[in-house]
Amino acid sequence: MKEFMGKDFLLDTDVAKELYEKFADMKKIPVLDYHCHINPQEIYEDRQFDNIAQVWLGGDHYKWRQMRTNGVDEKYITGDASDREKFQKWAETMPKLIGNPLYHWSHLELRYYFGYQGNLNKDTAEEVWNLCNEKLRSSDFSVRNLIRMSNVKLICTTDDPVDDLGWHKKIKEDSSFDVQVLPAWRPDKACNIEKPDFAEYIKKLSEVSGVAITDFASLMTALSKRLDYFAENGCNVSDHGLNYVTYAPASTEEIDGILKKALAGETVSEFEDRQYKTAFMTGMAKEYCKRDWVMQLHYGCKRDNNAYMYEKIGPDTGFDCINNYAPAAELADYLNALSATNEVPKTIIYSLNPMDDAVIGTIIGCFQGGGVKNRIQQGSAWWFNDHYTGMVNQLKSLANLSCLGNFVGMLTDSRSFLSYTRHDYFRRIMCQLIGGWVENGEFPYDEKILGEIIKGISYNNAVEYFGFELEKA
Repeated sequence: MKEFMGKDFLLDTDVAKELYEKFADMKKIPVLDYHCHINPQEIYEDRQFDNIAQVWLGGDHYKWRQMRTNGVDEKYITGDASDREKFQKWAETMPKLIGNPLYHWSHLELRYYFGYQGNLNKDTAEEVWNLCNEKLRSSDFSVRNLIRMSNVKLICTTDDPVDDLGWHKKIKEDSSFDVQVLPAWRPDKACNIEKPDFAEYIKKLSEVSGVAITDFASLMTALSKRLDYFAENGCNVSDHGLNYVTYAPASTEEIDGILKKALAGETVSEFEDRQYKTAFMTGMAKEYCKRDWVMQLHYGCKRDNNAYMYEKIGPDTGFDCINNYAPAAELADYLNALSATNEVPKTIIYSLNPMDDAVIGTIIGCFQGGGVKNRIQQGSAWWFNDHYTGMVNQLKSLANLSCLGNFVGMLTDSRSFLSYTRHDYFRRIMCQLIGGWVENGEFPYDEKILGEIIKGISYNNAVEYFGFELEKA
């Protein structure tokens, strides 16, 4: 029997252990976090957390969801219970999560950051609480030092076009912090024409950009000005959260009419919504191509399914699920329309539905080229899929249908400064998979080639693909 989460956690073969130790260990191979939701203000101010519950449970809907599933009252999840009480309820939930990635992630974080080698449960909660809090009170465990401890070289946050990027500017001007923190463009509010606050948002965008937005052309001019501003502040990555990638082309006059309806507070039809989103996403992609930015497309989620809880505590609180409606033909048609004018940007496609892996793997093969390795990528296993099975299936599908050696690898997609051990989790799974292929005679044991593959997927491929000013590992 192997030691629980010991040195060779998830690594069964000699080759897997060797690949991990030489080419994937986070202490040796840095982390590039090209997509996350952490707050740049907390990085600039070098926040010090009061206790482990603030780090672990504040805003983490992954954990909230499991606590509810375990019968924990909402008072101890998002309610007014004390941090110590909330932590206790999480500790009591942990032993029930056998086979769940949260069990592994939580213990990886306890080991990596706090040196705790035991198991978190209701009986050890007090011990873990005291150990973690004592360390968190040290300046060595401030936000910046947690980032340094994680060997992170670059972080891309998630930022709205109207953001002034003030915190990013302050971080860049601070010579005492050598980790790059760059903005990433997330224009969902300008895309979601069906939302009730759309007109108010466009008014704000107009004010910030200095462009009177009256039609689609002026909207794109306003967004272009903000793209320029983001580029001046180091941005070269965009991200879109979509229900699915739609393709319903319309004339300029039709799009202008739809936009004017929404700006007047009128309801647009479902088909008009699709037409507007098609025009919007096409316009954005062409801007990204012109600037050599990377476009990320996240889709396949049905959000805020519990109406009762939505009214009580709002969105992004753990009531989302996988949506199985994402027409492959429309994604292909969208990219094909861009390819007609040779304006397909570097693109990473993520679907929350694991059934879409093969669809994405075949579609991306239609639009490669331009001298860029895997110009169109399938993104890492995302959200409900970033567990052992989901990661293995994504890696195998990508290997079967595309070029795994060029994959840009893992990202945290997290709001927690302790989530970087997810990179370690991913790297162990990758080394186990590739090591198994070698042990089984399916790939030659060539240390130089294997080292390039593992370091590439762990770090180097992302450095090259995004064009960040970083040295390769």
